[in-house]
Amino acid sequence: MRSGRGPRVGMALLAMNEGGGLEPFYADLLAGLEEELDRHDGSVFLHVVPDLEAEILAYRRWRSEDLVDAVVVSDLVDNDPRQAVCAELGLPAVHIGGDPASGDWVVDYDNASAMREAVNHLTGLGHVRIAWVSGPGRYRHTQARASSFVEALAAAGGQGLRREGDYGAAAGTALTADLLDADPPPTAVVYDNDLMAVAGLREAHRRGLRVPGDLSILAWDDSANSRICHPPLSVVSRDVHELGVVTAGMLLRAVRGEAPVPEIPPVAQVVARASTAPPA
Repeated sequence: MRSGRGPRVGMALLAMNEGGGLEPFYADLLAGLEEELDRHDGSVFLHVVPDLEAEILAYRRWRSEDLVDAVVVSDLVDNDPRQAVCAELGLPAVHIGGDPASGDWVVDYDNASAMREAVNHLTGLGHVRIAWVSGPGRYRHTQARASSFVEALAAAGGQGLRREGDYGAAAGTALTADLLDADPPPTAVVYDNDLMAVAGLREAHRRGLRVPGDLSILAWDDSANSRICHPPLSVVSRDVHELGVVTAGMLLRAVRGEAPVPEIPPVAQVVARASTAPPA
């Protein structure tokens, strides 16, 4: 951190679909990140990239041109190369969803426990056939949710279906249609974000289905989208804004050269609204 100004933080994000949009999770994350950094005269440089290779190229350019002091690394994958690249560049990095035992700056949120909460909420209502519309399977957080989805359903004696999407509304519509055409269809669906869930709700309504009378819907992450639709969506709720604040605090400490200490936020909880009920 140089005298007279705060840290400059870089964040390169992959577009969630071909339209170039960003996953809504990041709007709340960035709000918390910017709020905390602003208190220290810091700034965030956001760059949308098409793939992981482009993200790594951005890191190298930012470092060579002295554009950022630290980066936020998210949407981790197996054998993720970004940790080694940041170490090679001497670029402090906070890994969202990383391994607390890695020795890096890590904000770890427990996706497995959150998915277990989601499944237990639905099986507790009496649902047996439960579907999950997931995000891309390459992400570690999706893989953690996948294992927990299977285990929680097996423990409850339920049956699971999974469809993989890209977090966009078009995927939510198409995959919901595919699930509802199954024989027999699920009585409840968990969606990995609010955009896919709202699109799924619309598809159910288009088919004349009652939510939650004929189909229960549970979305991941609370948002305005989840609260203002009809009916309001039950959600797996975690404080994403606070996650951004925590991430900013770690970035400040990383730039100062402090030793890494992982942060583990509270486990997400299900907030039940009008979109989930016992099956008909």
